[in-house]
Amino acid sequence: MKGTHFFTSESVGKGHPDKCCDQISDAVLDAVLKDDPKGRVACETFISTGLVIVGGEITTKTYVDVHKLVRSVLQDIGYTDQRYGFDAATCSILNAINAQSPDISQGVDAGGAGDQGIMFGYACDETPELMPIAITLAHKLVQREEEVRNKKILDYLGPDCKSQVTMEYHDDKPVRVDAVVLACQHLEKILDKTGKKITAKARQEIIDEVAMPVVGKLIDKKTKFYVNETGKFVVGGPQSDTGVTGRKIVVDTYGGFVPHGGGAFSGKDPTKVDRSAAYMARYITKNIVAAKLAKRCLIQLSYVIGKAEPVSAMVETYGTGVVSDEKLEKLVRKHFDLTPRGIIQSLDLLKPHYQKTASYGHFGRSDFNWEKTNKAEALKKDA
Repeated sequence: MKGTHFFTSESVGKGHPDKCCDQISDAVLDAVLKDDPKGRVACETFISTGLVIVGGEITTKTYVDVHKLVRSVLQDIGYTDQRYGFDAATCSILNAINAQSPDISQGVDAGGAGDQGIMFGYACDETPELMPIAITLAHKLVQREEEVRNKKILDYLGPDCKSQVTMEYHDDKPVRVDAVVLACQHLEKILDKTGKKITAKARQEIIDEVAMPVVGKLIDKKTKFYVNETGKFVVGGPQSDTGVTGRKIVVDTYGGFVPHGGGAFSGKDPTKVDRSAAYMARYITKNIVAAKLAKRCLIQLSYVIGKAEPVSAMVETYGTGVVSDEKLEKLVRKHFDLTPRGIIQSLDLLKPHYQKTASYGHFGRSDFNWEKTNKAEALKKDA
């Protein structure tokens, strides 16, 4: 896109109600995979004032103490103080889990995909992580807010928080941060005399301690900061907003920078291509960009339930590729096993490490195998 334009992405912290649900669902998945790698999991969580409901379809040989696990996750997030409107120790928990449909299971057992659907992967050279810069900064802001809260640098911050970053682009290159939005749950002690808004001092502290360490080098005098713009954010978390697994799919991926196939990740074992194929798509595009075969790369994969090979695989480099998109598609088919079994094996997806993915985005973090660039050299040589 030539000329000047602006692009915005958002993120949410661990204490956001939807993210609480994602973490619980993935904690259940991890607990199953730890003792039963062949377990099938499609776990959904619902959270509201004083209540957590865990449901879905799970087939496993192991036992998961759902009540104990839920309380542990919520305690780790920080819901241990009644002043934040939700307490891990006293909330009600309902277990509504049943078994997976045998009609689905027979296709998956044969090595086929666990569902139909389309998945997208993306990488670009805007950041060292090979991610779009707006979503990268938005994630780092909520990570920083949690650090500031946990270290009691600002002891009035609560578990619930959101961020948003608007980048200004010149001829497709990000040049500055135009706006930063922070919504940080807090105790009443930082309200001014009216009780309707936080003090100017607290607002500036949040900017200085949360925002500036992340975006300080990318702002200028025109950058706008919006902090708890309604005035205050005392009532937050599950007390103020119902949460459900899988409602932050754009936060989990590329911040809206490219299309999304529509399938959520959390709570799903890797036979579900909504999750595993999206991880493979990211792995492919990151290796293509790391090999300098393109500055930007998008891939779409599509699957049908019960069939192993994808129905289609499409590569788009937006005119930045050093070889044709058609050739890249052939290289992808040659160098990457796109069957569910091949994806699981290539990325070691039966390892119980999914709760870590459930906050701060599934991509752009070095913790995970789909972020490796170990195929880049082979792709470059073959191209």
